[in-house]
Amino acid sequence: MAASNSQGIQTLVEAEKEAAKIVQKARQYRIDRLKAARTEAAKEIEDLKAQKNEEFHQFETEHAGSSDQTFAKITTETEVKLQQIQEAFNKHKAVVIERLLSVVTTIEPKLHPNVKVGDQA
Repeated sequence: MAASNSQGIQTLVEAEKEAAKIVQKARQYRIDRLKAARTEAAKEIEDLKAQKNEEFHQFETEHAGSSDQTFAKITTETEVKLQQIQEAFNKHKAVVIERLLSVVTTIEPKLHPNVKVGDQA
């Protein structure tokens, strides 16, 4: 009976060792799969970043020209407006100066409306 018990214990120890090997292999497989998944995810992220950067640069290139054109158009319009204002100033400058001098030098003495003349009590 002791030999039978010893043989049963030996079988259990061997089964435990085999189970430990299987568990270790499963753990290692899981670690390897996690590493592979992380690597794959990092690669996908880099690919997506590259794609989005390319799309952004393409968008920027397409719209940069219109921005430059708009700036040039606004600059031209501003120059035209400034020229028109300068011409109007030069055209009306003499008339405005004459009117200002006329108003300043022509004095018409009048009593203020709030001034009471004499005793009106």
